[in-house]
Amino acid sequence: MPNPVTSIAAAPSGEALAHFERLFRLETDCWDVHEALSSDPPGFVLLDVRSSEHFRKGHVRGALSLPHGKITAARMDAWAPQTLFVVYCAGPHCNGAARAAVRLSALGRPVKMMIGGITGWLDEGFPLIAEDDIP
Repeated sequence: MPNPVTSIAAAPSGEALAHFERLFRLETDCWDVHEALSSDPPGFVLLDVRSSEHFRKGHVRGALSLPHGKITAARMDAWAPQTLFVVYCAGPHCNGAARAAVRLSALGRPVKMMIGGITGWLDEGFPLIAEDDIP
């Protein structure tokens, strides 16, 4: 008896492989970002694309605050064109990271989205740093 899972057939393996491999070119997760931030250099610039107020209340250590609406060609000139950016926002309920990824892509910049955002970061048990915590 079909159900919502089985009523539509799964994609052929080759199609599924291409799809899931493609996701790794567009997304990364909190665990991988956390691991990469412990290397020097991590190989990317981490952008917190939420509001400056939210950033001050708590963000990933090492992230720079650049709200998605303020991503412009002039601001991005501070980095070499081949610089990889990883963007995050509040979490799965927020599309700020996708908006930032669109802006960066439109400017010809390499970008990946950290899936889960702050919600995912906290779910993994990783700490946030608040502006008051910065020496």
